[in-house]
Amino acid sequence: MTLAADQDAGPVDDIADRRGRAREPRRSWASSEPFVRRVTPENSDPAARALAWATVSRRYGLVAVVLDMVVALVVGAAVLAPSYGLVAAGRLACGGAAMFIAIVLVSGGYSRSSAGDGPGEFQSLLRAALTMVMILMALGYVLRVPVPRSYVLVGVPVILLVCWVARYLERRHLHRLRMQGEGVMRTVVVGDEESAEHVVRNISAAPHHGYRIDGVCVPSIEGASTVAGVPVLGAAADVVQVVVDRGADVVLVTGNYLGGDALRRLSWALSRAGAQLVVVPDIVEVGAPRLTVRPTAGLSLLEVQVASPRPHLLMKQVLDVTLAGLGLVLLSPVIGLAALLVATTSPGGAVYRQVRVGQDGTQFVMYKLRTMYQDADERRAALLASGARDGVLFKMADDPRVTPVGKILRRFSIDELPQLVNIVKGDMALVGPRPPLLEEVEAYHDSVQRRLHVKPGLTGLWQVSGRSDLDWEESVRLDLRYVDNWSVSMDLLILWKTGRAVLGGAGAY
Repeated sequence: MTLAADQDAGPVDDIADRRGRAREPRRSWASSEPFVRRVTPENSDPAARALAWATVSRRYGLVAVVLDMVVALVVGAAVLAPSYGLVAAGRLACGGAAMFIAIVLVSGGYSRSSAGDGPGEFQSLLRAALTMVMILMALGYVLRVPVPRSYVLVGVPVILLVCWVARYLERRHLHRLRMQGEGVMRTVVVGDEESAEHVVRNISAAPHHGYRIDGVCVPSIEGASTVAGVPVLGAAADVVQVVVDRGADVVLVTGNYLGGDALRRLSWALSRAGAQLVVVPDIVEVGAPRLTVRPTAGLSLLEVQVASPRPHLLMKQVLDVTLAGLGLVLLSPVIGLAALLVATTSPGGAVYRQVRVGQDGTQFVMYKLRTMYQDADERRAALLASGARDGVLFKMADDPRVTPVGKILRRFSIDELPQLVNIVKGDMALVGPRPPLLEEVEAYHDSVQRRLHVKPGLTGLWQVSGRSDLDWEESVRLDLRYVDNWSVSMDLLILWKTGRAVLGGAGAY
Protein backbone atom coordinates (compact mmCIF):
# COMPACT_ATOMS: atom_id res chain seq x y z
CA MET A 1 0.00 0.00 0.00
CA THR A 2 1.20 3.52 -0.75
CA LEU A 3 -1.85 5.63 0.02
CA ALA A 4 -0.82 8.37 2.43
CA ALA A 5 -4.18 10.05 2.98
CA ASP A 6 -6.63 7.18 3.58
CA GLN A 7 -7.63 6.35 7.09
CA ASP A 8 -8.78 2.91 5.90
CA ALA A 9 -5.84 2.21 3.60
CA GLY A 10 -4.51 -0.67 5.66
CA PRO A 11 -2.57 -1.43 8.83
CA VAL A 12 -0.63 1.52 10.15
CA ASP A 13 2.59 -0.51 10.18
CA ASP A 14 2.33 -0.97 6.40
CA ILE A 15 2.09 2.72 5.54
CA ALA A 16 3.49 4.63 8.51
CA ASP A 17 6.77 5.25 6.71
CA ARG A 18 4.88 6.78 3.75
CA ARG A 19 2.39 9.00 5.53
CA GLY A 20 4.69 11.99 5.92
CA ARG A 21 3.67 15.18 7.64
CA ALA A 22 0.53 16.82 6.21
CA ARG A 23 -1.01 20.27 6.67
CA GLU A 24 -4.64 19.15 6.76
CA PRO A 25 -6.45 16.54 8.89
CA ARG A 26 -6.36 13.21 7.09
CA ARG A 27 -9.53 12.19 5.25
CA SER A 28 -10.28 8.96 3.46
CA TRP A 29 -10.16 9.38 -0.31
CA ALA A 30 -12.76 6.62 -0.54
CA SER A 31 -15.26 8.35 1.74
CA SER A 32 -18.25 10.44 0.68
CA GLU A 33 -16.51 13.53 2.13
CA PRO A 34 -12.84 13.42 1.09
CA PHE A 35 -12.50 17.21 1.50
CA VAL A 36 -14.05 20.24 3.17
CA ARG A 37 -15.84 22.64 0.85
CA ARG A 38 -14.70 26.17 1.68
CA VAL A 39 -14.50 29.49 -0.14
CA THR A 40 -11.03 30.85 -0.98
CA PRO A 41 -9.86 33.69 -3.24
CA GLU A 42 -8.57 31.12 -5.76
CA ASN A 43 -11.81 29.14 -6.18
CA SER A 44 -14.31 32.01 -6.02
CA ASP A 45 -12.89 34.61 -8.43
CA PRO A 46 -15.50 35.19 -11.22
CA ALA A 47 -12.89 36.78 -13.51
CA ALA A 48 -10.72 33.66 -13.25
CA ARG A 49 -13.70 31.44 -14.10
CA ALA A 50 -14.38 33.50 -17.24
CA LEU A 51 -10.83 32.81 -18.44
CA ALA A 52 -10.77 29.21 -17.23
CA TRP A 53 -9.79 26.24 -19.33
CA ALA A 54 -13.32 24.85 -19.64
CA THR A 55 -14.76 28.19 -20.81
CA VAL A 56 -12.06 28.90 -23.39
CA SER A 57 -12.01 25.29 -24.64
CA ARG A 58 -15.79 25.29 -25.07
CA ARG A 59 -15.55 28.51 -27.04
CA TYR A 60 -12.74 27.03 -29.13
CA GLY A 61 -14.91 24.03 -30.03
CA LEU A 62 -17.88 26.20 -31.01
CA VAL A 63 -15.72 28.40 -33.21
CA ALA A 64 -14.25 25.27 -34.85
CA VAL A 65 -17.75 23.98 -35.63
CA VAL A 66 -18.77 27.30 -37.17
CA LEU A 67 -15.58 27.56 -39.24
CA ASP A 68 -15.90 24.01 -40.56
CA MET A 69 -19.58 24.56 -41.36
CA VAL A 70 -18.92 27.81 -43.25
CA VAL A 71 -16.03 26.27 -45.19
CA ALA A 72 -18.02 23.16 -46.13
CA LEU A 73 -21.01 25.27 -47.22
CA VAL A 74 -19.06 27.81 -49.26
CA VAL A 75 -16.72 25.33 -50.96
CA GLY A 76 -19.51 22.83 -51.59
CA ALA A 77 -21.79 25.46 -53.13
CA ALA A 78 -18.97 26.87 -55.26
CA VAL A 79 -18.07 23.42 -56.64
CA LEU A 80 -21.67 22.34 -57.30
CA ALA A 81 -23.14 25.64 -58.59
CA PRO A 82 -21.87 25.35 -62.20
CA SER A 83 -23.65 21.99 -62.63
CA TYR A 84 -26.76 22.35 -60.46
CA GLY A 85 -27.48 26.03 -60.14
CA LEU A 86 -27.14 28.14 -57.01
CA VAL A 87 -30.31 27.03 -55.19
CA ALA A 88 -29.86 23.29 -55.72
CA ALA A 89 -26.12 23.59 -55.03
CA GLY A 90 -26.91 25.32 -51.73
CA ARG A 91 -29.22 22.50 -50.65
CA LEU A 92 -26.68 19.82 -51.57
CA ALA A 93 -23.87 21.76 -49.87
CA CYS A 94 -25.96 21.99 -46.66
CA GLY A 95 -26.38 18.21 -46.64
CA GLY A 96 -22.67 17.66 -47.28
CA ALA A 97 -21.67 20.17 -44.59
CA ALA A 98 -23.95 18.52 -42.03
CA MET A 99 -22.45 15.11 -42.86
CA PHE A 100 -18.89 16.46 -42.55
CA ILE A 101 -19.57 18.15 -39.18
CA ALA A 102 -21.25 14.99 -37.84
CA ILE A 103 -18.29 12.79 -38.79
CA VAL A 104 -15.77 15.20 -37.24
CA LEU A 105 -17.89 15.31 -34.08
CA VAL A 106 -18.03 11.50 -33.84
CA SER A 107 -14.26 11.25 -34.34
CA GLY A 108 -13.64 13.62 -31.41
CA GLY A 109 -12.54 16.63 -33.44
CA TYR A 110 -14.51 19.08 -31.31
CA SER A 111 -13.89 17.66 -27.84
CA ARG A 112 -12.48 19.97 -25.19
CA SER A 113 -9.62 17.57 -24.51
CA SER A 114 -8.36 17.94 -28.09
CA ALA A 115 -8.51 21.75 -28.14
CA GLY A 116 -5.20 23.04 -29.44
CA ASP A 117 -3.86 19.52 -30.13
CA GLY A 118 -2.60 20.05 -33.68
CA PRO A 119 -1.95 16.45 -34.82
CA GLY A 120 -5.13 15.15 -33.19
CA GLU A 121 -7.31 17.85 -34.73
CA PHE A 122 -5.79 17.50 -38.18
CA GLN A 123 -6.16 13.72 -38.04
CA SER A 124 -9.84 13.98 -37.08
CA LEU A 125 -10.47 16.25 -40.08
CA LEU A 126 -8.57 13.86 -42.35
CA ARG A 127 -10.55 10.87 -41.06
CA ALA A 128 -13.78 12.79 -41.59
CA ALA A 129 -12.86 13.65 -45.18
CA LEU A 130 -11.85 10.07 -46.02
CA THR A 131 -14.98 8.68 -44.37
CA MET A 132 -17.12 11.15 -46.28
CA VAL A 133 -15.54 10.15 -49.59
CA MET A 134 -16.18 6.46 -48.86
CA ILE A 135 -19.80 7.16 -47.91
CA LEU A 136 -20.39 9.19 -51.07
CA MET A 137 -18.74 6.51 -53.22
CA ALA A 138 -20.91 3.84 -51.59
CA LEU A 139 -24.04 5.91 -52.24
CA GLY A 140 -23.03 6.45 -55.84
CA TYR A 141 -21.73 3.04 -56.86
CA VAL A 142 -23.67 0.69 -54.61
CA LEU A 143 -27.04 2.39 -54.13
CA ARG A 144 -26.98 4.25 -57.47
CA VAL A 145 -27.58 7.65 -55.82
CA PRO A 146 -26.55 10.45 -58.23
CA VAL A 147 -23.57 11.76 -56.26
CA PRO A 148 -21.76 14.66 -58.00
CA ARG A 149 -18.26 13.52 -58.92
CA SER A 150 -16.98 17.09 -58.74
CA TYR A 151 -17.93 17.17 -55.05
CA VAL A 152 -16.08 13.92 -54.33
CA LEU A 153 -12.97 14.64 -56.38
CA VAL A 154 -12.66 18.40 -55.83
CA GLY A 155 -15.06 19.58 -53.14
CA VAL A 156 -14.09 17.28 -50.27
CA PRO A 157 -10.29 17.68 -50.73
CA VAL A 158 -10.63 21.47 -50.90
CA ILE A 159 -12.88 21.47 -47.81
CA LEU A 160 -10.23 19.44 -45.97
CA LEU A 161 -7.37 21.76 -46.94
CA VAL A 162 -9.25 24.97 -46.08
CA CYS A 163 -10.48 23.50 -42.77
CA TRP A 164 -6.88 22.56 -41.95
CA VAL A 165 -5.77 26.14 -42.53
CA ALA A 166 -8.69 27.55 -40.52
CA ARG A 167 -8.03 25.17 -37.63
CA TYR A 168 -4.31 25.99 -37.73
CA LEU A 169 -5.04 29.72 -37.44
CA GLU A 170 -7.53 29.13 -34.62
CA ARG A 171 -4.99 26.94 -32.85
CA ARG A 172 -2.34 29.64 -33.11
CA HIS A 173 -4.78 32.10 -31.52
CA LEU A 174 -5.46 29.64 -28.68
CA HIS A 175 -1.74 29.21 -28.08
CA ARG A 176 -1.33 33.00 -27.84
CA LEU A 177 -4.12 33.11 -25.26
CA ARG A 178 -2.46 30.36 -23.25
CA MET A 179 0.86 32.18 -23.35
CA GLN A 180 -0.99 35.12 -21.76
CA GLY A 181 -2.46 32.90 -19.05
CA GLU A 182 -5.96 32.43 -20.52
CA GLY A 183 -7.61 29.08 -21.16
CA VAL A 184 -5.08 27.13 -19.09
CA MET A 185 -5.71 24.21 -16.76
CA ARG A 186 -4.81 25.03 -13.17
CA THR A 187 -2.55 22.13 -12.30
CA VAL A 188 -1.19 20.54 -9.13
CA VAL A 189 1.72 18.08 -9.40
CA VAL A 190 1.96 15.21 -6.89
CA GLY A 191 5.08 13.11 -6.36
CA ASP A 192 8.54 13.00 -4.85
CA GLU A 193 10.60 16.16 -5.24
CA GLU A 194 12.90 14.83 -7.97
CA SER A 195 10.09 13.52 -10.19
CA ALA A 196 7.95 16.61 -9.57
CA GLU A 197 10.82 18.93 -10.50
CA HIS A 198 11.28 17.14 -13.84
CA VAL A 199 7.57 17.45 -14.68
CA VAL A 200 7.31 21.08 -13.56
CA ARG A 201 10.32 22.18 -15.60
CA ASN A 202 9.17 20.45 -18.79
CA ILE A 203 5.54 21.57 -18.64
CA SER A 204 6.39 25.14 -17.58
CA ALA A 205 8.64 25.41 -20.63
CA ALA A 206 5.68 24.73 -22.96
CA PRO A 207 2.72 26.84 -21.71
CA HIS A 208 0.96 26.59 -25.09
CA HIS A 209 -0.08 23.04 -24.15
CA GLY A 210 -2.47 24.57 -21.62
CA TYR A 211 -1.09 23.49 -18.22
CA ARG A 212 -0.36 26.13 -15.56
CA ILE A 213 1.51 24.64 -12.63
CA ASP A 214 0.13 26.27 -9.47
CA GLY A 215 2.12 24.13 -7.05
CA VAL A 216 3.19 20.68 -5.96
CA CYS A 217 2.30 18.22 -3.23
CA VAL A 218 5.24 16.15 -1.97
CA PRO A 219 5.34 13.13 0.37
CA SER A 220 5.89 15.36 3.41
CA ILE A 221 5.85 19.12 4.02
CA GLU A 222 9.02 18.81 6.11
CA GLY A 223 11.14 19.25 2.99
CA ALA A 224 11.70 22.23 0.68
CA SER A 225 9.13 25.03 0.41
CA THR A 226 9.45 25.23 -3.38
CA VAL A 227 10.14 22.77 -6.20
CA ALA A 228 11.49 24.10 -9.50
CA GLY A 229 10.32 27.57 -8.56
CA VAL A 230 6.70 26.70 -7.69
CA PRO A 231 5.40 26.49 -4.12
CA VAL A 232 4.84 23.32 -2.13
CA LEU A 233 1.11 23.49 -1.35
CA GLY A 234 1.01 20.52 0.96
CA ALA A 235 1.75 16.84 1.34
CA ALA A 236 0.39 14.12 -0.90
CA ALA A 237 -2.24 13.52 1.76
CA ASP A 238 -3.45 17.13 1.26
CA VAL A 239 -3.84 17.01 -2.52
CA VAL A 240 -7.64 16.69 -2.70
CA GLN A 241 -8.16 19.59 -0.29
CA VAL A 242 -5.55 21.63 -2.19
CA VAL A 243 -7.46 20.99 -5.43
CA VAL A 244 -10.73 22.21 -3.89
CA ASP A 245 -9.19 25.27 -2.23
CA ARG A 246 -7.39 26.39 -5.37
CA GLY A 247 -10.10 25.43 -7.86
CA ALA A 248 -7.58 23.24 -9.73
CA ASP A 249 -8.60 21.51 -12.96
CA VAL A 250 -6.11 18.66 -13.07
CA VAL A 251 -3.73 16.69 -10.86
CA LEU A 252 -0.54 15.30 -12.41
CA VAL A 253 0.85 12.30 -10.51
CA THR A 254 4.49 11.47 -11.14
CA GLY A 255 7.04 9.11 -9.64
CA ASN A 256 6.21 5.96 -7.72
CA TYR A 257 5.06 7.41 -4.40
CA LEU A 258 1.37 6.63 -5.06
CA GLY A 259 0.70 3.06 -6.13
CA GLY A 260 -2.17 1.58 -8.09
CA ASP A 261 -4.68 1.28 -5.25
CA ALA A 262 -3.85 4.78 -4.06
CA LEU A 263 -4.37 6.19 -7.54
CA ARG A 264 -7.71 4.44 -7.78
CA ARG A 265 -8.89 5.97 -4.52
CA LEU A 266 -7.49 9.36 -5.51
CA SER A 267 -9.55 9.20 -8.72
CA TRP A 268 -12.69 8.65 -6.59
CA ALA A 269 -11.93 11.70 -4.48
CA LEU A 270 -11.05 13.92 -7.47
CA SER A 271 -14.29 12.98 -9.20
CA ARG A 272 -16.13 14.51 -6.24
CA ALA A 273 -13.84 17.55 -6.39
CA GLY A 274 -14.46 18.01 -10.14
CA ALA A 275 -10.83 17.66 -11.22
CA GLN A 276 -9.03 15.38 -13.66
CA LEU A 277 -6.37 12.84 -12.77
CA VAL A 278 -3.42 12.43 -15.13
CA VAL A 279 -0.61 9.94 -14.44
CA VAL A 280 2.81 10.77 -15.88
CA PRO A 281 4.40 7.41 -16.82
CA ASP A 282 8.10 6.79 -16.37
CA ILE A 283 8.48 6.11 -20.09
CA VAL A 284 9.43 9.38 -21.78
CA GLU A 285 9.03 10.90 -25.25
CA VAL A 286 6.55 8.23 -26.42
CA GLY A 287 3.40 9.64 -28.01
CA ALA A 288 -0.19 8.49 -27.60
CA PRO A 289 -0.44 6.60 -30.94
CA ARG A 290 2.12 4.07 -29.66
CA LEU A 291 0.46 3.62 -26.26
CA THR A 292 -2.56 1.41 -25.64
CA VAL A 293 -4.16 0.62 -22.30
CA ARG A 294 -5.32 -3.00 -22.05
CA PRO A 295 -7.51 -3.91 -19.04
CA THR A 296 -6.42 -7.44 -18.06
CA ALA A 297 -7.17 -9.41 -14.89
CA GLY A 298 -8.08 -6.27 -13.00
CA LEU A 299 -4.91 -4.50 -14.12
CA SER A 300 -4.37 -1.68 -16.60
CA LEU A 301 -1.57 -2.85 -18.89
CA LEU A 302 0.18 -0.11 -20.84
CA GLU A 303 1.27 -1.56 -24.17
CA VAL A 304 4.00 0.27 -26.09
CA GLN A 305 4.12 -0.33 -29.83
CA VAL A 306 7.77 -1.22 -30.50
CA ALA A 307 7.73 -1.46 -34.30
CA SER A 308 6.15 0.70 -36.99
CA PRO A 309 3.35 -1.04 -38.93
CA ARG A 310 4.48 -2.14 -42.39
CA PRO A 311 1.64 -0.26 -44.19
CA HIS A 312 2.78 2.97 -42.54
CA LEU A 313 6.34 2.39 -43.72
CA LEU A 314 5.09 1.79 -47.26
CA MET A 315 2.93 4.93 -47.15
CA LYS A 316 5.92 6.98 -45.98
CA GLN A 317 8.11 5.63 -48.79
CA VAL A 318 5.48 6.33 -51.45
CA LEU A 319 4.93 9.84 -50.06
CA ASP A 320 8.68 10.54 -50.00
CA VAL A 321 9.37 9.41 -53.55
CA THR A 322 6.26 11.06 -54.99
CA LEU A 323 6.76 14.46 -53.36
CA ALA A 324 10.54 14.43 -53.95
CA GLY A 325 10.07 13.61 -57.63
CA LEU A 326 7.44 16.32 -57.99
CA GLY A 327 9.70 18.74 -56.13
CA LEU A 328 12.60 18.04 -58.49
CA VAL A 329 10.41 18.84 -61.50
CA LEU A 330 8.92 22.03 -60.04
CA LEU A 331 12.10 23.33 -58.40
CA SER A 332 14.58 22.47 -61.16
CA PRO A 333 14.70 26.12 -62.39
CA VAL A 334 15.53 27.30 -58.85
CA ILE A 335 18.19 24.60 -58.42
CA GLY A 336 19.67 25.39 -61.84
CA LEU A 337 19.85 29.15 -61.21
CA ALA A 338 21.37 28.63 -57.77
CA ALA A 339 23.97 26.23 -59.20
CA LEU A 340 24.89 28.78 -61.85
CA LEU A 341 25.37 31.50 -59.23
CA VAL A 342 27.55 29.20 -57.12
CA ALA A 343 29.74 28.21 -60.06
CA THR A 344 30.24 31.76 -61.35
CA THR A 345 30.86 33.57 -58.05
CA SER A 346 33.59 31.39 -56.53
CA PRO A 347 36.05 28.74 -57.76
CA GLY A 348 34.90 25.12 -57.57
CA GLY A 349 32.03 23.00 -58.72
CA ALA A 350 28.39 23.85 -58.01
CA VAL A 351 27.48 20.54 -56.35
CA TYR A 352 29.19 19.40 -53.16
CA ARG A 353 29.31 15.65 -52.47
CA GLN A 354 29.90 14.30 -48.99
CA VAL A 355 29.73 10.83 -47.42
CA ARG A 356 27.04 10.66 -44.75
CA VAL A 357 25.64 7.89 -42.54
CA GLY A 358 22.12 6.68 -43.29
CA GLN A 359 19.66 4.18 -41.88
CA ASP A 360 21.22 1.46 -39.69
CA GLY A 361 24.73 2.81 -40.33
CA THR A 362 24.77 2.48 -44.14
CA GLN A 363 26.88 5.08 -45.93
CA PHE A 364 25.80 7.12 -48.92
CA VAL A 365 26.90 10.19 -50.90
CA MET A 366 24.76 13.21 -50.06
CA TYR A 367 24.38 16.07 -52.55
CA LYS A 368 24.29 19.77 -51.72
CA LEU A 369 24.89 23.01 -53.53
CA ARG A 370 28.31 24.27 -52.50
CA THR A 371 28.03 27.15 -50.04
CA MET A 372 31.69 27.35 -48.94
CA TYR A 373 35.01 28.18 -50.49
CA GLN A 374 37.11 25.38 -52.00
CA ASP A 375 39.49 25.13 -49.05
CA ALA A 376 36.69 24.81 -46.47
CA ASP A 377 37.68 21.28 -45.38
CA GLU A 378 41.31 22.29 -44.85
CA ARG A 379 40.29 25.31 -42.73
CA ARG A 380 37.87 23.22 -40.64
CA ALA A 381 40.64 21.82 -38.38
CA ALA A 382 41.75 25.31 -37.38
CA LEU A 383 38.18 26.33 -36.58
CA LEU A 384 37.67 23.17 -34.52
CA ALA A 385 40.74 24.07 -32.51
CA SER A 386 39.15 27.44 -31.73
CA GLY A 387 36.28 25.66 -29.94
CA ALA A 388 33.51 26.04 -32.53
CA ARG A 389 31.75 22.85 -31.48
CA ASP A 390 28.46 21.94 -29.81
CA GLY A 391 28.49 18.36 -28.57
CA VAL A 392 29.64 16.28 -31.52
CA LEU A 393 28.53 18.95 -33.99
CA PHE A 394 30.65 21.66 -35.59
CA LYS A 395 28.60 24.88 -35.61
CA MET A 396 29.53 28.51 -36.12
CA ALA A 397 27.05 31.34 -36.61
CA ASP A 398 29.43 33.44 -38.75
CA ASP A 399 31.48 30.76 -40.47
CA PRO A 400 34.22 32.55 -42.49
CA ARG A 401 34.28 29.67 -44.98
CA VAL A 402 30.76 30.45 -46.28
CA THR A 403 30.58 32.45 -49.50
CA PRO A 404 28.24 35.48 -49.90
CA VAL A 405 25.99 33.47 -52.23
CA GLY A 406 26.21 30.54 -49.82
CA LYS A 407 24.79 32.64 -47.00
CA ILE A 408 21.69 33.39 -49.07
CA LEU A 409 21.28 29.76 -50.09
CA ARG A 410 21.61 28.61 -46.48
CA ARG A 411 19.16 31.18 -45.18
CA PHE A 412 16.38 29.71 -47.33
CA SER A 413 17.75 26.11 -47.37
CA ILE A 414 18.11 26.20 -51.17
CA ASP A 415 21.48 24.45 -50.82
CA GLU A 416 19.63 21.37 -49.49
CA LEU A 417 17.37 20.93 -52.54
CA PRO A 418 19.71 18.51 -54.41
CA GLN A 419 19.00 16.05 -51.59
CA LEU A 420 15.67 15.43 -53.33
CA VAL A 421 17.78 13.18 -55.57
CA ASN A 422 18.93 11.25 -52.47
CA ILE A 423 15.27 10.81 -51.50
CA VAL A 424 14.29 9.46 -54.92
CA LYS A 425 17.27 7.07 -54.75
CA GLY A 426 16.09 5.84 -51.33
CA ASP A 427 19.07 7.07 -49.29
CA MET A 428 17.02 9.69 -47.44
CA ALA A 429 13.44 10.62 -46.54
CA LEU A 430 11.62 13.93 -46.63
CA VAL A 431 11.38 13.96 -42.82
CA GLY A 432 13.85 12.47 -40.37
CA PRO A 433 16.96 13.23 -38.29
CA ARG A 434 19.75 15.15 -40.01
CA PRO A 435 22.21 12.89 -41.89
CA PRO A 436 25.35 12.74 -39.69
CA LEU A 437 29.01 12.63 -40.67
CA LEU A 438 31.11 9.52 -40.01
CA GLU A 439 33.10 11.26 -37.29
CA GLU A 440 29.88 12.37 -35.57
CA VAL A 441 28.53 8.81 -35.48
CA GLU A 442 31.79 7.59 -33.98
CA ALA A 443 31.28 10.06 -31.10
CA TYR A 444 27.67 9.00 -30.43
CA HIS A 445 26.93 7.61 -26.99
CA ASP A 446 24.54 4.69 -26.59
CA SER A 447 21.08 6.28 -26.84
CA VAL A 448 22.02 8.62 -29.70
CA GLN A 449 22.55 5.56 -31.92
CA ARG A 450 18.74 5.37 -32.04
CA ARG A 451 18.82 8.30 -34.51
CA LEU A 452 20.07 5.86 -37.15
CA HIS A 453 16.97 3.65 -36.84
CA VAL A 454 15.17 5.61 -39.60
CA LYS A 455 16.33 7.22 -42.83
CA PRO A 456 17.85 10.69 -42.40
CA GLY A 457 15.62 13.50 -43.57
CA LEU A 458 15.70 16.64 -45.64
CA THR A 459 13.85 18.27 -42.76
CA GLY A 460 12.79 17.22 -39.28
CA LEU A 461 11.67 18.34 -35.85
CA TRP A 462 14.99 20.12 -35.38
CA GLN A 463 14.33 22.10 -38.57
CA VAL A 464 10.96 23.42 -37.38
CA SER A 465 12.08 23.99 -33.79
CA GLY A 466 15.00 26.35 -34.19
CA ARG A 467 17.32 24.86 -36.87
CA SER A 468 20.96 25.63 -36.05
CA ASP A 469 20.00 27.71 -33.00
CA LEU A 470 19.32 24.46 -31.10
CA ASP A 471 22.09 23.00 -28.97
CA TRP A 472 23.25 19.40 -29.41
CA GLU A 473 21.25 17.95 -26.50
CA GLU A 474 18.00 19.54 -27.66
CA SER A 475 18.59 18.38 -31.26
CA VAL A 476 19.12 14.82 -30.04
CA ARG A 477 15.99 14.95 -27.89
CA LEU A 478 13.88 16.11 -30.83
CA ASP A 479 15.36 13.52 -33.18
CA LEU A 480 14.72 10.69 -30.72
CA ARG A 481 11.17 11.93 -30.18
CA TYR A 482 10.61 11.76 -33.93
CA VAL A 483 12.14 8.29 -34.29
CA ASP A 484 9.94 6.93 -31.50
CA ASN A 485 6.69 8.60 -32.59
CA TRP A 486 6.81 9.24 -36.33
CA SER A 487 3.67 8.89 -38.43
CA VAL A 488 2.58 9.99 -41.88
CA SER A 489 0.42 12.73 -40.36
CA MET A 490 3.41 13.94 -38.30
CA ASP A 491 5.51 14.05 -41.46
CA LEU A 492 2.88 16.18 -43.21
CA LEU A 493 2.71 18.54 -40.23
CA ILE A 494 6.51 18.90 -40.15
CA LEU A 495 6.58 19.59 -43.89
CA TRP A 496 3.96 22.31 -43.38
CA LYS A 497 5.98 23.88 -40.55
CA THR A 498 9.20 23.61 -42.55
CA GLY A 499 7.83 26.07 -45.08
CA ARG A 500 7.31 28.65 -42.32
CA ALA A 501 10.75 28.03 -40.84
CA VAL A 502 12.49 28.35 -44.21
CA LEU A 503 10.66 31.50 -45.23
CA GLY A 504 11.41 33.04 -41.85
CA GLY A 505 15.09 32.20 -42.15
CA ALA A 506 15.51 31.93 -38.37
CA GLY A 507 18.35 29.75 -37.09
CA ALA A 508 19.85 29.18 -40.55
CA TYR A 509 23.66 29.42 -40.78
